[in-house]
Amino acid sequence: MTRLLGKTAVITGAADGIGFAIAKAMAAEGARVLMGDIADDKGEAAAAGLREAGANADFRHCDVSVETDIAGLVAAAVSATGRLDVMVNNAAIAIGGMPIYEMTDEQWHRLIAVNLTSVFRGCKQALPIMIRQQAGSIINMASAQAHIGLDGWTAYAGAKGAIISMTRQMAVEFGPHNVRLNSISPGTINTPMNEQVIAQLGPGLMQSWVGMHPIGRIGKPEEVAEAAVYLASDAAGFTTGIDLKVDGGLTALPRFIPHQA
Repeated sequence: MTRLLGKTAVITGAADGIGFAIAKAMAAEGARVLMGDIADDKGEAAAAGLREAGANADFRHCDVSVETDIAGLVAAAVSATGRLDVMVNNAAIAIGGMPIYEMTDEQWHRLIAVNLTSVFRGCKQALPIMIRQQAGSIINMASAQAHIGLDGWTAYAGAKGAIISMTRQMAVEFGPHNVRLNSISPGTINTPMNEQVIAQLGPGLMQSWVGMHPIGRIGKPEEVAEAAVYLASDAAGFTTGIDLKVDGGLTALPRFIPHQA
């Protein structure tokens, strides 16, 4: 498949989960992918596996809470190919499961640094290059949690909601330069991050998650990756400023049934 043939893509949080699925899918479509993550061993192995399968993929250490790491990741991609066509700001952490009044300032600032400030920095690094090219696609990972409430996840929802607003604003601002910005809001996806949440809060959580999705299951990372490939491709050339929900109907489900008299 060649939907991204000749394009250079940078993906953060790409050692596993949704980020790795996106890197794999984009590489399979012909993109030259540069994967960033803090999990160096896992990231190196993931990139090596893609290369063994014939893909053009590399890994570079990137802590998205460190500005120079993001700058270095983007610079490495441009140095290798002379351009940047796709920037996927995917890296995130899950800190929650508690009332907001129990969250410490340290937890708050850590979550905001990784989940929100990193998106600002990724866009900051990518936009000048894409404006110079007069072409590019930036994909920011939001969440269904930005659209509906779930007890204990106020800070996470706030960060993801801000990503949607920022993405929409930048789509308007940089559309005249043929730079497209969109976000994706996954529902509950089978990822290592969600496995960690289950380990912390108990196995009964998985059953609850399944029940929240009208489609009757949680999602696969590959299903989110397909949405990202579309938004990165020329097929989405007239698509900008949207939040694409890949959520199994989670955000369409009524939160309660009103009492019938």
